[in-house]
Parts: sequence; C-alpha cells; structure tokens
Amino acid sequence: MIDADASRRDGHHHTGHPVGSRPGVELLGRADELELIDSLLAGRGHACPGLILRGDPGVGKTALLDVAAARAEAAGTRVLRASGVAFETEIGLSALHQLIYPLSDLVDRLVGHHRDVLRHVLGLGAGSSHDPLVVSTAVRALLREAAAERPLLVLIDDVPWIDRASATVLGFSVRRIGDDPITFLAAARIDADCIFDQAGLPEREIGPLAEPQAATLLDARYPDLAPPVRRRLLAEAAGIPLALRELPASLTDRLRRGQDPLPAHLPLNRRLMAALAAEIQALPAPTRTLLLLAALEADGRMATIRAAAQDSMDVDDLTPARQANLIRVDMSADVVSFRYPLIRSAIVQLSSQRERRTAHLALAAALTDDPSRRAWHLAAAATGPDEVAARALEEAAKAAWQRGALPRAATRALDDATISDQRHGASAAVAALIRAGELSPHAADRCRRLVEAAFLANMTGQFDQVPRLLAAAGQAQDSPTGLIFAVTAYLLTAVEGDVDAAHQLLARALDDVGEAPGPNDWDAYGILFTLLLVGIYGARPEPWELLNSALTRFAPQTVTPFRLCYDAFVDPARTAGTVREGLARAFAALPADAAPWQILPLAYAAVGVDALSDYRRVVRRMVEHERDGGAITMVTAGLLLLCIDSYHRGQWDEAEDLAREGLDLAAAHGYHLLEGQHRVHLAYLAAGRGNVELARTLDEITTWAAPRRVGMTQASAGHTRTLMALGQGDYEGAHAHATQVNPAGDPNTGVPGRWTLLDLVEAAVRTGRTAQARANVAAAQQAGIDRISTRTALITAGAAALAADDEQAGPLFEAALSLPEADRWPFEQARIQLAYGQRLRRTRDTARARSQLRAALATLERLGARPWATRARNELRATGIATVAGPDVGVALTAQERQIATLAATGLTNKQVGQRLHLSHRTVGGHLHRIFPKLGITSRAALRDALETITPGGDEHAP
Repeated sequence: MIDADASRRDGHHHTGHPVGSRPGVELLGRADELELIDSLLAGRGHACPGLILRGDPGVGKTALLDVAAARAEAAGTRVLRASGVAFETEIGLSALHQLIYPLSDLVDRLVGHHRDVLRHVLGLGAGSSHDPLVVSTAVRALLREAAAERPLLVLIDDVPWIDRASATVLGFSVRRIGDDPITFLAAARIDADCIFDQAGLPEREIGPLAEPQAATLLDARYPDLAPPVRRRLLAEAAGIPLALRELPASLTDRLRRGQDPLPAHLPLNRRLMAALAAEIQALPAPTRTLLLLAALEADGRMATIRAAAQDSMDVDDLTPARQANLIRVDMSADVVSFRYPLIRSAIVQLSSQRERRTAHLALAAALTDDPSRRAWHLAAAATGPDEVAARALEEAAKAAWQRGALPRAATRALDDATISDQRHGASAAVAALIRAGELSPHAADRCRRLVEAAFLANMTGQFDQVPRLLAAAGQAQDSPTGLIFAVTAYLLTAVEGDVDAAHQLLARALDDVGEAPGPNDWDAYGILFTLLLVGIYGARPEPWELLNSALTRFAPQTVTPFRLCYDAFVDPARTAGTVREGLARAFAALPADAAPWQILPLAYAAVGVDALSDYRRVVRRMVEHERDGGAITMVTAGLLLLCIDSYHRGQWDEAEDLAREGLDLAAAHGYHLLEGQHRVHLAYLAAGRGNVELARTLDEITTWAAPRRVGMTQASAGHTRTLMALGQGDYEGAHAHATQVNPAGDPNTGVPGRWTLLDLVEAAVRTGRTAQARANVAAAQQAGIDRISTRTALITAGAAALAADDEQAGPLFEAALSLPEADRWPFEQARIQLAYGQRLRRTRDTARARSQLRAALATLERLGARPWATRARNELRATGIATVAGPDVGVALTAQERQIATLAATGLTNKQVGQRLHLSHRTVGGHLHRIFPKLGITSRAALRDALETITPGGDEHAP
C-alpha cells in the first residue's frame, strides 16, 4: 500500500491527479528521474537490481517512491514498503517487520526453519532469536516465493533510520537477488551512511527544483501571495518542495497578504521541523551553540562568531556541522553560510529563550564597532524595560531614516515576530521604533517612539497599524502632538482622501513644532511631506499657501525638494527654468543610498516641469529597492510618476504596466488616494486607445473623489473624459469636459490643466468656437504656459496653429513641429501632424498633406491610439493613398503578449493566465486590451484564429 503520509511528508507537487492515481502521473521538474525509475522497473539496461535516491530533507524523494509504487502496481507488480523512523532505530528488525508483514500469508509455504524464524520475526508464533544469517536466508526465501507469483518492488525510505538488524538483512537480500524479478528502490539523505552502499547499488542525487518549477509549485498552491512574500518564500525554500508547500501554511493570512512584516526567521511547522531537526539535535552541544550564534548574526562573519564565543569554545566545534552538510565555511572570506536558509530558522526554533538571549548578548558585546547591529541584539536580549537598548534602537531607526537602509544583518538580529527581514530603511525603522517603545522605561519616551513608528508605518503602507500604534502611545507630558497631527493627516489623506481635514490638522501641527524645527526631525518632515501631498492632490491654493508659509521657517537649502515642488506646481511659468536647474543639482547631490523620502519630492517636481525622463533611473532604482517591504507608499507614488512620464514619452505599454503594478500595490495596502490616481491614468490610456468601456470606470472614481474634494483626481478624470470624447468625435462633449478642467479664457497653469490646452482648443475649433479658441491660446501664451517645458511649448504652439485661419496656419504648424524636442512628445506631435495634414488636404496641398498624415499615422499606430489612427488613415485615403486597417505586419506582438494571447486563446481566465506567468490579473487584462487592437479583433473568441494569421517568429524582434 502507498504511504500517503510519506507523500505529504516530502510535499511534492504533481499535475492534476493524486499521487498513484494513474501510471503516467508526473512530478513537477522530475522528468529525468521518472524516466530512470521507469527504466528500472522495466529492467532496461540495468545490471544492478536497484537504485538509491539521494537528496536533502524535503526534496521529494518520498514523492518519487510514491510514483514508483503507483506505476509498479499499475503494471501488476507487488509493492512492499518500509520507512525508517528515528524512534525505532533501537528496535531490532522493526523495519523488516514493516516490510514483510504483507507477505505473512506466504510464510507457511517455506521450509520449517525458514518458516519458524519468520513467524517469530512477525510475532505470529513462539520461537527464539536466530542468527542474522538464518534470518537473512529466510527473508531471501520469502522474497523469492513472492516474486514467483509476480514481480516485486521493494521500497525503503529514510534508509539511515532503518534499524541495524533490518539493514543487515536487507543488504544481504539485495546482494543475492540474481535473476529473480525483484527490484529495490531506496531513499536516503545526502552523505548519510547507508547499508546499500556496500551492496553496490547505483545512486541518483535528487536536487532542489529549479526556480521556474519552484515558482510554479508555490503559485499553484498559494496563488494570492503578496509579491514580496512570494519572493521571500521562494528564496527561503531554495527549491525544496516540502518547504514550498509548508512555509506558506505556517504563516497567518495577514503575513501571506503582506499586511504584516515577515519575521526574521520564518516559523516552521511540525513537518518541516521533523525534516530538519534530527540532524541538528544530533550535533554536540558546543556545535549547536556556535550554530545559534551564526544563525542570529546573518552576515556569517567568523570574526564576529569567534568574538561572541570568546574562550568558552573552539570554533573547530563547527566541524560536526560541516560534516553533516548543514553549513559551509568559506576560508578565504572567513564566512560561514547555511546549506539552506531554513536550517537557520530551524536552529533558532530549536533553541530555548534563554539560549537565544545569551547568544544575543554575546553578539552585542562583539559588535561594539557596529551600533545598528548591536542595538538589535541588545533589544532581542532584553526581558523588560531597558533604556540603553531602546535608545540604541531609536538611533538605529534615525540612521535608517536618513540613509534609506539598514545593514541586512542588523534586521536579522531580532527573532521577534515584529521584526522583518528586510534591508529597507522604512520597514527596519518601524520595527526598531516599535521595539524601542516597548523597552522604554518612561512614558514620554514610549509615547514619542511609538508615534514616530506610526509615522513611518504610514510610509510602509501599514495603515491599519497606525491607529493601534497611536493608541498604544497614549498621552504623556511633552507628547509630540505636532507629529501626531501629521500622522493622522497623512492617514486621512492616503486612506480616506479627506484632504480638507488633513489640511486643518497640519495647520495645527505647524503650531506645535516650534519656531525653528530641524529639517531632519520626524515631525518637521512629516508635516512638510503630508502638506505637499495635500497640495498636489487637493489642487487648491490654501494647502500650497500653508506649505509656502511653513518653508519660510527653514533655511532654504534644507528644504530644497519641497521648494522645487511648490514652484513646479504653483508658479511654473515664472520658475520652470529655475526648477530644472535646481533638480539637476539636487539629483546630482543625492547619495548612492538616498532614502525614498529624499527622492520622491524631487520626482514630483520633475513631473511638474515634464523633466522626469532625465531622472527615471533614480526613481526606478528606488522603486525596485523599496517594493519588497520598504516604503510602499512611496513606491506606489513612484510608479504613478513613472507611468505619467512613460505616457508622455509615448511608451504607452510601459505606462500601462506601471499603472497596473501601482494599482495592485495601492489596492493591497488600502492606499485609496493613489488607487484612484492609478485608475484614472489607466482610464486615460484606455481613452487614448479608444477603449470606451474601460474609460467609463471614471464614474466610480469621481464618485469617490468628488465629495472629498480631491481636486487632482477630479481634474484628471475630466481630462480623460475630454480625450475620450475627442476620440469618439463628440466635440461638444469634449468642450464641456475641457472647460471644467481649463476654463475658457482663464488658463489653468496647474496639473493637469496646463496639459489640456490642445484638447480645449481642438474641441472649440471643431464646434465652431474659433474666436474662443484663439482667446484661449492668447490667454495661455500670456500666462506663460509655453515656458514651462518643451512639451507645453509644443502644446501651446500646436493649439495656436489649430486656431489660426488658413493663411496663418501653415507657418504656425511648421513652427510648432520644428520646436526643440518636439519628437520627445510623440502623441502631441502626431496630433499636430494630423491636424496639419487635414488642413493641407482641405487647401488641396495634397503632397504635403500626405507627408504629414503618413508621419502621424505611423506614430499613432505604434502608440495604439486607434481613434486618431483611424482618422489619419481616412484622411490619407481621401488624398488617394490606400491604407489597410486591422492587423498590420508592422505591428508585432511582444514575446509576453504572444504568451498571454496563446494562453487566453485556450480558454483560461485572466487570473489563470496570470498564475501561469506570475503576473497580476490586472496586468493580463491590460495586455489583452492592447493585443485586441493589434490583431484587429474585439473578443477572446477570435484570438485563436487571429494568432494563426501571424507569421511564426514574426514577433521575435519585438521589445
């Protein structure tokens, strides 16, 4: 009978059917091993009658035995099975009893002395113990008797734990199989002693799964893991199937969703501990002590371990752990590392609280030259209030805040569940401040530290923790009320979108921080940054005025990012040149390990003057560094700003991917303010591509934003509705929406108002409001919108050409298209080329019209701007140039688009496609919305036929 528990013990994955349900069952990533087993069972090309599978605990050896058993039974082979267990190693012949008991009905067929000894072994009759040779020959006879009826497969699992008497008998039998139809298949751990070694059986090492197979296995069982959690689990499991199955099961729902930080040492459940504990517990006590020091000091420096061990033990005591293949020591680097990350967790989990405390104190004493790591060890060792440890942690948190990161080893030092194994400044600082608050002997210190933790918890997206931390902080003399107001205002802004209430709280906060706050103080930065967000997303003068007033209380050089933002959003026509120069200096001055809160205000300012493309690399690096448990709210905002820049530069596919990634993060963490902004920008992309259905999701967004007076979201939605109406040819509707964002005659220099001028003028011209269109252009020029950036210069010049009469239009169009960097803004450039071509065709300048229309069509088709591309195509046709709509050989699918389309064509849902390709369902949906126009189809049902029309390999060049 197949041991179902054994299958679960190894935790392997198979494709669609229970193990043993059919002969053809496949294990993920084990095709070569299964082919070898099939060959062994068939007796093909094997001089030896068996095989030993070698592998680390949990790697899937038992699962391979299960499949061998299932396939053998399906072929009519009888299967006998025994498994070694630690507690039976001292019980003689216990494994043999387990193996041959199913053959007890054949015992009476044997000759007398063989029958008697086996009845005694099986407990079926009286008798006395016999010589091992007698038992061995009796078992050999019994196996031959069974094999005479039908072929026999003998499976031995966990061979090193087989009792010695049974191992001797089985080794005897293996060496004497001869021509009998008997096959032995055994499983043993790497480097473990095995009786079958002496029998001469060949071995096959079973290694961990490769990363793609490991990811597939994890995603199949836990498809909804938060991306940072998924990456951490894949790294810790290191391809071990049992770990991939059991590690997520050991986590709470909140941990799996990424709502709470993962602990430094992941908890191991009973199955994982059973696989790892035995070898650790068998080590000498001095070795286990050194391993605990190595497990708690994650960089593995031998110098630190030696210093912590002092003279109480010899570092050579690590030799047994090396011999057991638990660790490796790099002598040249003088570093010890664990064979698998989970060994570290098992060592910590097997230790007592007292042992851990002693180890942390020893490490703290050894790390006097590293205050941050020393602080974590002191805090981990503390059993009650301890101001020394609390102050050390607070200083470490401030260092992380200013530097943007803590040493990875420092965040490993605490094994408390609140401490996250992250290298990021924000998450490490939150954990440090929470623990510092817990250790604070005085109420005022506890209050201050927990409020500071709440402020940073806002940055890490742990919004649900903020009220709890503020409540735990309580009230004390000298409470940091300014920071409390700032924390609450940020929460109101980010989660509730209540920018008015946030503005009022921030005004009170400024009254409480004193006349000359330091720019690096938690409260000062918290107030300034939250005021900046309220100003940008509230899009009203009052918050900006309050920010401007607040900035006057600081030395100008200490608040440069905030001043640049103020100028870029409030007074860009006058200050844009100064802002660009300031951005160049500020970005150049950033340290290599710049914190996200140093980068993001500069990124906002750069977007305000259309200059982010010059600094994308810095923002992208911040996003990549912080996305796994760092300053998540800043990652979400960074993705939004990158999305806006990608859209303006004509990288619409990239913009959509960034917006969907940001939306997933914002939705997962409850960041409703930026969730709305990401949705708006996805809708804007949809409007540009003519996807009216997706663009209409704006109603839901504005229903949320309007009562909260989130002006930026409302204006962005109006901008999107304007573009959607223009694409549909609804110029009257476009004019109505445009004038809500950018009132006629009163040009809006804010964002996105300054970007809507071309839309407003086109809608006015198309609806016969030519005089109004010209007035709008004149007002925009007088307001200096063209001075903000090369993009606004192109928009303003294009609008002027659109509004001009036929005699003046030509030179104005030529001037607009000749502006510096006009090709840097492809959508605006193509729209101006389209309008120019239409004007030229109308005035019967056909040759020049064709040139402009061809250029416009090429760009618009590349962007996927279908309504405008259709218009350009129709205009070209009117000049006598035939064009072909629908799928174009020049419009290729990228490799990822082809994968998605192929899977969707089989009937898989977006979620199922995403699970296969490790993408969110939103990202899959976004790709399909781009794929349909490229293929000239409107539904999934048409995918299969459309894909067949594409030349094989024709998309290999696509980016």
